[in-house]
Amino acid sequence: MSFIQLASLKAHEWTHTEEKPFQCSQCRKIFTLLANLKRHERIHRGEKPYHCFQCEKRFSRSGDLKAHEWTHTGEEPFHCSQCRKRFTVLANLKRHERIHTGEKPHHCSHCGMSFIQSRSLKEHEWTHTGEKPFQCSQCGKSFIVLSNLKRHERIHTGVKPFQCSHCGNSFTQRGHLKEHERIHTGEKPYHCSQCKNRFSRVGDLKAHERTHTGEKPFQCSQCRKSFTVLATLKRHERKHTEEKPSTEDVDGN
Repeated sequence: MSFIQLASLKAHEWTHTEEKPFQCSQCRKIFTLLANLKRHERIHRGEKPYHCFQCEKRFSRSGDLKAHEWTHTGEEPFHCSQCRKRFTVLANLKRHERIHTGEKPHHCSHCGMSFIQSRSLKEHEWTHTGEKPFQCSQCGKSFIVLSNLKRHERIHTGVKPFQCSHCGNSFTQRGHLKEHERIHTGEKPYHCSQCKNRFSRVGDLKAHERTHTGEKPFQCSQCRKSFTVLATLKRHERKHTEEKPSTEDVDGN
């Protein structure tokens, strides 16, 4: 390839060497191009110079505005050649195509695991470092994954966005809704390898399997009695905390 400017050649060569010399002073993220760093820094400054004329939503990058505008028009110009799935954003198509190719270009330096997305690698690396960058403003609990924080925050807000179409019950998590819906459908996808009993929830299967192994992982801190199921331990512990009659009451004095 040929370039008019020496700087353009240098930037191109970094795509081969994977060198990223430009680093954000706020979050330490690194970039191959200075222009990409400049666009990124707008996130920290809160600068959003590009706005949508349909809904007045603002964006820090022109590409993000363009992708957003397609949500109004319904246009999805990027489609997968393998399964014909369509996307508004080219980067989303590129990530999707790795499902078909099996490509996992992002590797963990700690254990060698590979990932399709750089974000997935970053979240995985935090399991090694113990870093939990997403903190709940209500109770201070921290999380590795932003989506886990979002789910947790619903405990404080009371928001239950997932509603059962059968009975109208609502849930804070999609997984809890799925488990609940099996009550209506009768689906029991989890089966015991020992006796073929089937269960609608994986937790119920785990508890059942302990009846075969004899494992009792839940122990009372008061009397050291052990239980197979956590709920049984909780009921047992109430016996210790319940108010007991005084000696005078027993004697009738």
